[in-house]
Amino acid sequence: MAKELKVNQGKIVKLDLLDNLCPFNAILIEEGQVEITAACKMCGICVKNGPEGAFYIIKSSDAAVDKSEWKGIIVYADNSSGYIHPVTFELIGKAAELAEKIGHEVYVLLGGYKLEKQVQQLLNCEIHSLFFYDYKELENFRIEPYTAIFEDLINKIKPAIVLVGGTVSGRALAPRVAARFRTGLTADCTALDVQLNSDLDQIRPAFGGNIMAHIRTVNHRPQFATVRYKVFTSKKIVVKKTALSQKCEIETTKLQSGVSVIEHHKKPKLKNIEDAEIIVAVGRGFSKLEQLKLAYHLSELLGGEVGCSRPVVESGLVEPIRQIGLSGRTVKPKLIITCGISGSIQFRAGMSGSEIIFAINSDPNAPIFDIANYCLIGDAGKIIPELIEKLNSI
Repeated sequence: MAKELKVNQGKIVKLDLLDNLCPFNAILIEEGQVEITAACKMCGICVKNGPEGAFYIIKSSDAAVDKSEWKGIIVYADNSSGYIHPVTFELIGKAAELAEKIGHEVYVLLGGYKLEKQVQQLLNCEIHSLFFYDYKELENFRIEPYTAIFEDLINKIKPAIVLVGGTVSGRALAPRVAARFRTGLTADCTALDVQLNSDLDQIRPAFGGNIMAHIRTVNHRPQFATVRYKVFTSKKIVVKKTALSQKCEIETTKLQSGVSVIEHHKKPKLKNIEDAEIIVAVGRGFSKLEQLKLAYHLSELLGGEVGCSRPVVESGLVEPIRQIGLSGRTVKPKLIITCGISGSIQFRAGMSGSEIIFAINSDPNAPIFDIANYCLIGDAGKIIPELIEKLNSI
């Protein structure tokens, strides 16, 4: 049910009565006329507190889509230089779980050039069909041709749900394709579920992580969602000999782009904290240079990596690629040791999936202790040297 806020200009006698009426500043006055801008949240405060009859909300039923015509779940295989991003396999596992619940099938979309190796790798996953577009024009990721193949496949199989990894290319591609179908997209989901009528429950943090928003696209198909790497667990690859492979054809005129790739250079491979099995994470309470040296020493002894919360990055002491949280990376290590991190909702959203959480903080009421497996109340600057000494004696 769609809502729209309307203005009855004749009921507004004094324009100054509208000053500060809307907490979102969605009321615009131009040349004596009142307009509602896109900032409106449909909260109804203006209807309740404004001049009587001046503002009113109307409801209109959107033309509901025939959901029986849309079946299946597409997972976009993020493919770059012959390398399929591991978030793809995490999404395939989640898609299989959702598909089993509603009796749908899992499909994978793959685009690129000379795809023999990638095709074989994906056919070993728990999917029903793999659709791939193998063209020279798709050798390097460019938004126009990849949007074209995505749109082409959706038109062919009409899936109910589309899942895309929250990678650099995935974040660019998903909203563009969703816009082609005038449908909804929820970015950076932290949980997914599905109703028996194929409505996708998309759950993600909102308002800076202070609430968890539950979103459904009830009147449109397909439903798009992007998910970051390490949010879901990648299932073991099992050979599924019944999986089908289909090479798709598309007019090459649709694969043209206004962007030309002149040279292609591989970025030096960095150690990603997403892949680390052990992380020593430092926060505002453990961010002096001498303390950081202790953290790096401890992580080295444990064979792990150093991570941090946002304030440490903002101080310039640690590079942004090591930040954990909503505005950083999502990690799921076997062990994370947090040092001087209070545990804001934003930080916890990026590491709560860790197998073992070992928290050190001088504040006994620190929120991090609510999710930690082991809690040490004390000065991390004194506790870490003791841990290092114990490890050196082993």
